Amino acid sequence: MGAGPGDPGLLTLRGAELLASADVVVVDRLVDPRVVALAKPGAVLIDVGKRPGQLQRQQDINDLLVEHARSGRCVVRLKGGDPFLFGRGGEEAAALRQAGMAFEVVPGVSSAIAAPAYAGIPVTHRGIASSVTVVTGHVDDGGGTPSVDWESLARAGGTLVVLMGMATRTEIARRLVSGGRPASTPVAVVSWGTTPAQQVVRTTLGELGEVDLGPPSAIVVGGVAALDLSWFGRRPLHGLSTVVTRPRAQSARLVSALSHAGAEVVELPAIAVVDPEDCGAGLRRELRDVGSYDWIVITSVNAARRVLDALDDIRDLAGVKLAAAGPATASLLRSWRLTVDLVPRVAGAAPLAEAMPPFAPRSDGLVGSGTTPEAARAKQPTGKILFPRAHEARDELPAGLRSKGWSVSEVEAYRTVPASSVEEPDPRAIERSARAGIAVFASPSAVTSYVSMHGGAAVPGYAACIGPTTAAAAGEAGFSVEVVPASPRPEELVDALSRWWSSRRPPEEVLQ
Repeated sequence: MGAGPGDPGLLTLRGAELLASADVVVVDRLVDPRVVALAKPGAVLIDVGKRPGQLQRQQDINDLLVEHARSGRCVVRLKGGDPFLFGRGGEEAAALRQAGMAFEVVPGVSSAIAAPAYAGIPVTHRGIASSVTVVTGHVDDGGGTPSVDWESLARAGGTLVVLMGMATRTEIARRLVSGGRPASTPVAVVSWGTTPAQQVVRTTLGELGEVDLGPPSAIVVGGVAALDLSWFGRRPLHGLSTVVTRPRAQSARLVSALSHAGAEVVELPAIAVVDPEDCGAGLRRELRDVGSYDWIVITSVNAARRVLDALDDIRDLAGVKLAAAGPATASLLRSWRLTVDLVPRVAGAAPLAEAMPPFAPRSDGLVGSGTTPEAARAKQPTGKILFPRAHEARDELPAGLRSKGWSVSEVEAYRTVPASSVEEPDPRAIERSARAGIAVFASPSAVTSYVSMHGGAAVPGYAACIGPTTAAAAGEAGFSVEVVPASPRPEELVDALSRWWSSRRPPEEVLQ
């Protein structure tokens, strides 16, 4: 199966479907971790990536595929780009056929087309190039010189796309010029194409040897290399690496918004949401008598989910008002067709306490006319508020509500714990996060856990924080808090990050 050139969004629908059902995934080195993460939980992941300086025999990979296929399990061989274009997929398919194993080939988007496209270079263009040749720049097994007839390719004309050719680029250029291509022929080198690390250098055939970009790179030779229809590098967060510290199950919208804006996203969950110590018994008990409360105040999506899951009957909420601390929490409640009676203009616990009206008990004993005394008494306000909270929640909200005359019942709905106490963090993600441009935090507990993962260091040094409380915690931990969006919505965060990044990004990168 082809995983595509790097951008996980270029994986085919068939590829995603098969990954979701795979028992074993045999994966190459350059496949994006977000593609690998599409494998079903519990799938066996086997890394067979060929790394510089390390020998990985193709025959060993062939034998591995046959071995797992014979076990009757669903095996996905995940390869970068397209498996049949310089991917040795044909050799692996032949080995499976020889062993009598059934297989399917899922093509992938090749970097030979996608990398130039993401650099704004069409490999064919009317009036410039009506053909394209894709060729490997690898040397042959015995000689140390390119095994391609470059002189013939030079005379063939059209666009030439060279993959795996950076190590032999000087010799390739010399032989193309020797074959008749002018030294002034436009050339573009696209490194890490379709990924946030993409770099593009435009040069000529005569100067190709001076380009200092490493693999993986695609070399485009021909008139189309002079075209500049760039779009990928012009996205507002291109070149910025961001660390997302939210639990993976809650970070999809933020990761998507950051990625679409051009950021490289490092997912490193710092906290995990787990059951309270009583496994939710206290919350279920309070909700059995939920009609005795005037309000339920809910300060997070996690609390909202816990309340909705613990209800025996959604109709029990009839007559109880709902207050949400922010738009995300309100949106989840509304998705259940519930009316949210109060959302503060500024998200947060303190603004919610400030926005809540003071308790004012009725003095007439009746509500309206034509009702029975029993009905009237049933509608009397009780002055009680239910606050389903995190174990670690601060006391500012209940204290603010009590100062307004309300009786607040606090019940633990969930706990946030360091993610490392639930699952071993990915050491590669920890390493990448230390080299990122900025870390994004949504809670003080995420700041504490994240810093602990890095041995007490506030890396990468800059932080974007949801809300002033989190910003204060990040500042105390040693971060320079650069971004605090007006609301917790992912779009607001991306806009705020874009303004910050535009003031720091070199002008030449913006024009790339």
